[in-house]
Amino acid sequence: MRVLITGITGFVGSHLAEYTLGQGADVVGSVRWRSKTDNIEHLRDRITLINSDLRDLSSVRSLLEQARADYIVHLAAQSFVGASWETPSETLLTNAISQMNLFEAIRQLGTSARFLVIGSSEEYGLVYPDELPIRETNALRPLSPYAVSKVTQDLMGFQYWKSYGLDIVRARAFNHDGPRRGDAFSTSSFAKQIAEIEVGRREPVVLVGDLKPTRDFTDVRDIVRGYWDLLGRGTAGEVYNLCSGVDWSIERMLNFLLAQSTASGIEIRPDPARLRPSDVPTLRGCADKIRQAVGWEPRIPFEQTLVDLLEYWRQQIRRQLR
Repeated sequence: MRVLITGITGFVGSHLAEYTLGQGADVVGSVRWRSKTDNIEHLRDRITLINSDLRDLSSVRSLLEQARADYIVHLAAQSFVGASWETPSETLLTNAISQMNLFEAIRQLGTSARFLVIGSSEEYGLVYPDELPIRETNALRPLSPYAVSKVTQDLMGFQYWKSYGLDIVRARAFNHDGPRRGDAFSTSSFAKQIAEIEVGRREPVVLVGDLKPTRDFTDVRDIVRGYWDLLGRGTAGEVYNLCSGVDWSIERMLNFLLAQSTASGIEIRPDPARLRPSDVPTLRGCADKIRQAVGWEPRIPFEQTLVDLLEYWRQQIRRQLR
């Protein structure tokens, strides 16, 4: 069994590569010439990497011909909501065109590989209180350029399944965190700032954006297990939420991290640069559909995720100080 993971060098891609190798699969990853490989250095002798520009159809065709994959998980994307406000065109181009090229290459080459579309809870966007918890049948009301790009990918997956019979399953993962999460994201940003404060690399101040929104968090190691389950047993054409069903406010998450810190007297300071033109107030999902379909549910408490994330950043900072 061969699995192609686009975006293998990223946060989720590296965890998925680890899990997939543990299931006995051969793992192939697509990379760009300038991709940072820190997250997968410990896997380099166990995986195959292929250089590819996913925005170029001929390059994607070559990738698929070389990979000869039975399963494809498309994780390569501009995945930060905040950055999408600064580069909306680039976000839409990267996320939509890359996936379309993969679909077109599959169609043109006649491959039978199963494809997992990676959507996002951000697609749901504006959710009214009486619509919680969020099910797959909820309306899609995206509130950021990133969310619009993920709706595009999601519906493109449905269209290529319906129009051409491609073996496509769609996943809408809610927020997920854990070791290796980039510091552009709030959980990781807070953990990194706290780790830096603990060793005296910054003043005892954590810069924050809006702390009011609530999010449904799941450990990334549970999410990639769900992706694997969907590859094997998800129904083509269907879409599945991956979530915990429990929402944490950003403020609660920050306070938990602060409680784990060895430093005291840390100030919380609002940073206007971290605010967005609009934000989703509440995301809390329902995972009944995937639970009934493949038996998946989260196993790792979010408290443990946060502890592991903070320790990851402590280790990173210690390495930088050597």
